[in-house]
Amino acid sequence: MRTELTASQTVGPFLHIGLPWPDGPDVVPAETAGAIVISGRIVDGDGAPVPDALVETWQADQDGRFAHPDDPRGAVYGFRGFGRCPTDENGVYRIRTVKPGPLPTPDGGTEAPHINLSIFGRGLLDRLVTRLYFPDEPANATDPVLTTLPDPARRATLVAVAADDGYVFDIRLRGEPETVFFDV
Repeated sequence: MRTELTASQTVGPFLHIGLPWPDGPDVVPAETAGAIVISGRIVDGDGAPVPDALVETWQADQDGRFAHPDDPRGAVYGFRGFGRCPTDENGVYRIRTVKPGPLPTPDGGTEAPHINLSIFGRGLLDRLVTRLYFPDEPANATDPVLTTLPDPARRATLVAVAADDGYVFDIRLRGEPETVFFDV
């Protein structure tokens, strides 16, 4: 018996029905000390907003520890570390969180504070994965991931811009200047 492969399917138009949850954009409550807002727009290759995307975030807490049992320093409790926000009709997302602390690397080095992001959307066969780094962070100069990008213009697509209530991190799916995405 011979079976044929089934066709690949993209993430359909059902993101807004099944994936978001009410406090998904609130990694921390509004009254949390040091709470910031990460916001931005997701745009396509022509610069048009993507109104049917979903942004997921995963990050360490302010001390650089994860709410996960695999954190070698021990899981931190009381901090979710995970957010999920659909884009609105203008391609805008907003997530309330805290700025994470630096992370130790297995070789004794340090990763700069960053937030991991996954982007889902219609037309994508798989999620896109990127990182948000913070501006004016001295550890950016030696971060083992950020420094693998030799082109300063490409590195700049991973650095957020300071705003009154936090940071703005726009994500361009294609074209110039496309956000750097990682093959994970």
